[in-house]
Amino acid sequence: MVPKTIWLAALVSAGWVPPPLLHLQNPSCHRQRSIQTRTAVRSRSRPDPSPTSRSHAPPKPLCSALLSLLYFNARPNPALVFFFHLPSSPSPRLSLLLPRVHLVMEAATMAWTAAVAGVGLVYWFFWVMGAAEVKGKRGVDLKMGSITDDKVKDKYTQYWSFFRAPKDTAADRDKVPAFVDTFYNLVTDIYEWGWGQSFHFSPALPGKSDRDATRVHEERVADLLNAKPAHRLLDVGCGVGGPMRAIAAHSGSNVVGITINDYQVNRARAHNRKAGLDSQCEVVCGNFMAMPFPDASFDGAYSIEATCHAPRLQDVYGEVFRVLKPGGLYVSYEWVTTALYRADDPAHVEAIHGIERGDALPGLRHHDEIADIAREVGFQVVKELDLALPPSLPWWTRLKMGKFAYWRNSLVVRVLTLLRIAPKGVVEVHEMLFDTAKHLTRGGETGIFSPMHMVLLRKPADAADESK
Repeated sequence: MVPKTIWLAALVSAGWVPPPLLHLQNPSCHRQRSIQTRTAVRSRSRPDPSPTSRSHAPPKPLCSALLSLLYFNARPNPALVFFFHLPSSPSPRLSLLLPRVHLVMEAATMAWTAAVAGVGLVYWFFWVMGAAEVKGKRGVDLKMGSITDDKVKDKYTQYWSFFRAPKDTAADRDKVPAFVDTFYNLVTDIYEWGWGQSFHFSPALPGKSDRDATRVHEERVADLLNAKPAHRLLDVGCGVGGPMRAIAAHSGSNVVGITINDYQVNRARAHNRKAGLDSQCEVVCGNFMAMPFPDASFDGAYSIEATCHAPRLQDVYGEVFRVLKPGGLYVSYEWVTTALYRADDPAHVEAIHGIERGDALPGLRHHDEIADIAREVGFQVVKELDLALPPSLPWWTRLKMGKFAYWRNSLVVRVLTLLRIAPKGVVEVHEMLFDTAKHLTRGGETGIFSPMHMVLLRKPADAADESK
């Protein structure tokens, strides 16, 4: 209402005086007011000497301005028609100007209201909305990892071309680690922005939030490992360290994480410092199929939906076997096709290929391969269980984004790209992830895919000589 007040103060100070008490007017009053004005003009040459007429003399301009400010700040009602008594006869043109002034004031008020609402909407979109966790990413901070802005679109195109089909040849498999690194440069900030610091799924829990369900799913790992404060654990494919921090806080153990992506290393270290866990949690950049750790240097190990990126599961399981102490336990949540998957069903094949394309997977393994591969490298299989099966509640419900939520997120990334806050290519990456979410949901609903086929493995106590 500030613009209206300023206009009124200026008019009143120039000699226009509002009546002592304004009231709601109807259209018939306009004609009456005009007649009164003309009558005042004709009688100007015949002054009334009576004291009664002098008692109704208008107030001084300064007083009128103060009264106007107080009145219109207290009662800014757009239904009011603003007419003014005159200290002397006004020009008919000025009388016609008043309704126009009213329209200008109303337009200015609407413009201010729209501007404030727009600023609030932008603030909500970019600063409030999107940070899935209290200390997560904001929309305005989206980057593409260590890829420079001018290379994002090229890298995305290269990635998409490579993972268009499953990687069956040895030459293709050798290129997978580099493209997995590219993938996480492209998606890490979007994952943090829209999902959180834990890049994995978890079964829904009745009456619990997604964040609580994620924490319970991670703490289960520490319990399966019998992790204790004196233990040193290995997180195989740690991402930005969400599970690492949950397990360290829950068990008191020291945790070392390894990830192939250097940008994730920096993000994980920053989160560790914010959480006050940097003395317990360490992050290393490296390939989990050739880890830079000495033999028998960890009391336990785990991987949460990470080893699916390995072209050969034997390579990563063999490395975990090597760095574990004899008798040490290893827990892994694996992405697999289930017994319901049919390779001759085009709908099944498209869903699985869609998951592989959008998540940098060289090829999903069948559920009954996991335990055999573990035994092949020397592990004892202690327990095997698909955590996605009933009585667990669906893990994919969190992916079923409503149309408004998708439109909102899509609009944010498009606006950020248009404003050059986010680099070109972010829109394409976001669209790819949204399409992948639909394939993941279809895989969960049909039961042909599970992201949490759990195996608990033990390195035999007499495996010391073999590791040497």
